[in-house]
Amino acid sequence: MGRLVRLRTIEGVVLAESLEIAETFLERTRGLLGRNSIEEGGGLYLRPCSSIHMFFMRFAIDVLFVARDLRVCRVVHRLRPWRFAGCVGAYGTIELPEGCLSRVSVQRGDRLVIEDPLACEVSDASR
Repeated sequence: MGRLVRLRTIEGVVLAESLEIAETFLERTRGLLGRNSIEEGGGLYLRPCSSIHMFFMRFAIDVLFVARDLRVCRVVHRLRPWRFAGCVGAYGTIELPEGCLSRVSVQRGDRLVIEDPLACEVSDASR
């Protein structure tokens, strides 16, 4: 499933050490279905995606709806199974372990940064 990257706030607070990126129709459709949890430090970025459903899910998650520039449009804490959420105008959805967003202060309007570990490896190798 997709690439693994690191997600952090502009201030440097890490939200996910290993963020999967789901870009294809099949990756987005599958999402977190069939999993028992999102491991601590993990997450899933669905793009493009402005709404999600929790039908057939086994666990609750925290959700960030973001614009193309990764500015937070909406924050949803503890979205439980058999619920849905969306945000008009959002480009993508970031799904994180339940409770992650209560430990870190992320609010509407905050900007996030995705760090690609492959880009780091390339720049390190060229030195």
